[in-house]
Amino acid sequence: MDTATLEDMRTTLRGPVIGPRDAGYDQARKIYNAMIDKRPAALVPCADAADVMAAVTYVRDHGLELAVRGGGHSGPGLCLVDDGVTVDLSPMRWVRVDPEARTAEVGGGSHLGDLDHATQAFGLATPTGIISMTGVGGLTLGGGHGYLTRTYGLTVDNLIAADVVLADGSFVTASETEHPDLFWALRGGGNFGIATSLTYRLHPVGTVGAGVTVWPVESTREVLAWYREFLPRAPEDVYGFFAVLVVPPGPVFPEELHGTKVCGVVWCCTGDPDGAAETLSVVNDAGRPAFHFTTPMPYDALQGMFDELIPTGYQWYWRGDFFDHIPDAALDVHLEYGSNNPTPLSLMHLYPIDGAAHRVGPDDTAWSYRDALWSGVFAGVDPDPANAETIRRWCVGYQEALHPFSMGGSYVNFMGSGEGQERVRATYRGHYDRLARIKRTYDPDNLFHANQNIEPARG
Repeated sequence: MDTATLEDMRTTLRGPVIGPRDAGYDQARKIYNAMIDKRPAALVPCADAADVMAAVTYVRDHGLELAVRGGGHSGPGLCLVDDGVTVDLSPMRWVRVDPEARTAEVGGGSHLGDLDHATQAFGLATPTGIISMTGVGGLTLGGGHGYLTRTYGLTVDNLIAADVVLADGSFVTASETEHPDLFWALRGGGNFGIATSLTYRLHPVGTVGAGVTVWPVESTREVLAWYREFLPRAPEDVYGFFAVLVVPPGPVFPEELHGTKVCGVVWCCTGDPDGAAETLSVVNDAGRPAFHFTTPMPYDALQGMFDELIPTGYQWYWRGDFFDHIPDAALDVHLEYGSNNPTPLSLMHLYPIDGAAHRVGPDDTAWSYRDALWSGVFAGVDPDPANAETIRRWCVGYQEALHPFSMGGSYVNFMGSGEGQERVRATYRGHYDRLARIKRTYDPDNLFHANQNIEPARG
């Protein structure tokens, strides 16, 4: 973008336009993953839907590249685009709760922590992710899963409506009764516009039974063999994701475990929080844990429990895969890579996505893996840029070693950079062609392509 276009944009748009020579440019382009170093020609913070409409219209009319930033939590950095324009929704951080109707309307730049804070005041919540700094919009449009998924489904299963700015600059509301084709596509497909607000169904959730159990990494094979049998058969108010990790310093872990490689489960029980200790006493069936801790905890506190461990500004590389079983050969892979974890923050998580998520029809939303039991993520993490290639290599090796045991596709929010279009197709399976036809209707020129892209159908 030349200087004249940048100045014209400043004159045309109402709010600020931040360019490379502005004092706040580097801060404005900073996102969660410091491995990403893209340099937009302009960043446009938007205060409301009208600002977004004007920005999209300008970008389209001038043939510029476009990216959309919500929470800035995209691992591959899809919220930025080199030499183009990032429409930044971060000023749109607001939540309106209707406690009688049990709904929440959320601004497109909001974080999970904003939503949880507002809804917990009324003893309510909706399923989202597990890191409170994650953007609500991006997580939702990819599907969304977390501690409440076995009890209340995916985030998209609780989405009631979305206000969306389309590629032609127009504004629509998508729901079961308005633009239902777009609403179907947004629930797991993204790609079709900019969601300036989203409305969710809420559920009674206040204090939960939280827990952490870890075993020596050498026990990974035995513990995961137990977990793969126990969790799918557990009551739906019992949630636990399996992990390989390095024990971080600080509470709640005893000092002698700090820095040790372990496998473990992070628990959330949405039933009687005081009964969680008894419910989770079954962990001894997997072998004596090195550490086991349960306590009643406010749900929003559990949601933010990992925020300080992995703040904005670290190096990240991640990939994902869906799994419907964990064969014995996969146990050996988890043991190998868990034992050779390269940095203290690198990790692997297996998130359960069964229970209530399985009671939604396979074609009811764009999410195409209703038959999956786990969504796996492999993440290399470190604050030091010198370790970027080390963590990337570990992550890729881990994912590729387990991929033969996977279902072929990945949770779209866990896809890494450069995985290719065939990987996108594998993620949407038989829904891809339907999504491509809807893309042709709402974004025929593929303006919104700075994403894990669904290309418009031809003809």
